[in-house]
Amino acid sequence: MSSLQFNSLLLDISNQLTEKQLEDLKFLCGDMLGKRELEKISSGVRLFQVLTERMKLGADNTDCLSRFLTQIQRQDLAERLEGFESQADLSDVLPDKEERDKLGIATEVIVENLGKNWRKMGRRLGLTEVKIDSVSKRHPTDLEETTRELLKEWRRSRGAQARTQELIQALRACMLNRTADQVEDSLPSC
Repeated sequence: MSSLQFNSLLLDISNQLTEKQLEDLKFLCGDMLGKRELEKISSGVRLFQVLTERMKLGADNTDCLSRFLTQIQRQDLAERLEGFESQADLSDVLPDKEERDKLGIATEVIVENLGKNWRKMGRRLGLTEVKIDSVSKRHPTDLEETTRELLKEWRRSRGAQARTQELIQALRACMLNRTADQVEDSLPSC
């Protein structure tokens, strides 16, 4: 996705914010921007520009703003922002169709069975603590959605290199052999 499309989305989000919601967003950004900078901001567009300049916002870095929008009760805008990032990911190189199908099957089995071990799995897959914490904050009470989001982040980070076998190896390294066996049993035979 182009920066023009991303900026267009940010402009639309800015136009939908009330004055109070903008003030709430500025308050949430306080630690990142500082009081003097915040006093100069009078629109959502300017806030987004400053966040972009400070490397806190970008087409591939929407987690912070998305979380803040959720906190000010604008889940609709947060979902649009997350949707944009998902669309941007589709333009990246993807694994071939057969591997994507296998990854889809593996994801469903893992989502149903991983439970509270999702953090351990995320570390084993090489995700950073920052990404793991971000996933946790998006779905704090739903383990299945947290696991699904974790696997989505892993697939995004691996791009065309994402392989089902890597998921199985990570499960085994976490001593989750039963789940690894279930993934293998669910995959179509070659």
